[in-house]
Amino acid sequence: ILIILNIYGIMMMVIIMDLSKIIVSDVSLVTTVDSKKGRSATMHNRAYYGLSFTTDGQITYTHNGNTFVSDKYNVVILPKGQSYHIHGDKDGLFPVINFDCEVFLCDTITVIPFENTGALVKKFENLRNCSIRKNNRLLLIGLFYDMLYTISDACSGASNPLSDAIEYIENNISSDITNEDLAKSCHLSEEYFRKQFKKTYGISPKQYIIDMRLTMAKQYIKDNIETNLKLTEVAAYCYLSEKQLTRLFEANEGMSLASFIRKEK
Repeated sequence: ILIILNIYGIMMMVIIMDLSKIIVSDVSLVTTVDSKKGRSATMHNRAYYGLSFTTDGQITYTHNGNTFVSDKYNVVILPKGQSYHIHGDKDGLFPVINFDCEVFLCDTITVIPFENTGALVKKFENLRNCSIRKNNRLLLIGLFYDMLYTISDACSGASNPLSDAIEYIENNISSDITNEDLAKSCHLSEEYFRKQFKKTYGISPKQYIIDMRLTMAKQYIKDNIETNLKLTEVAAYCYLSEKQLTRLFEANEGMSLASFIRKEK
């Protein structure tokens, strides 16, 4: 099951998927990327599908005008044959497995919520050791299937119990949104909702909404960087006042909004 949330051009994908249906034909590369904050790179025409995760860092991918975040709460599948931009948000190590399938898998970056990517580290190490020895292709593919099963087993079986809250945020991003509103949308008590949201997404509902609005602001700036940008326009696009946007951007991004605009030019 693939749930796609398109928030004013910001594509967020939440997947509950039976990854066991993937028919792996090859595992071509098992490596770790040391990504630093501020790193910027572009992948052109990716030769293989990729599966990546991290236990401590954060990367933002931009593909076809949409942004996708890879962090310790999300596994990312990278599409074969596509080009995209990579920006390092936080220092971290990102295990990457390049693989191929017998049938088409995806043509866009896909984010799979996964509560504890640390559980994948040992499986990745086994996979990398097998890859280094290069003496058993079937074992290599088998170990990769085991990793896919672990991810699939953690997110299969039922829809995300908080999906109604995410849908509520999507539909009401232009309004003030309270925890009470979100809890009611999920038919949960407010206290239980807050705890479950933090457990599932790693941040509070309030921070989730802030991050969404700041992502909207950054994308608007990137899409209009060649124009005479006005901060009032950027703020209006993400439903904040200019003062709110300036304060939240500096507090969450570690730089002023003006500095970000200069960096993008």
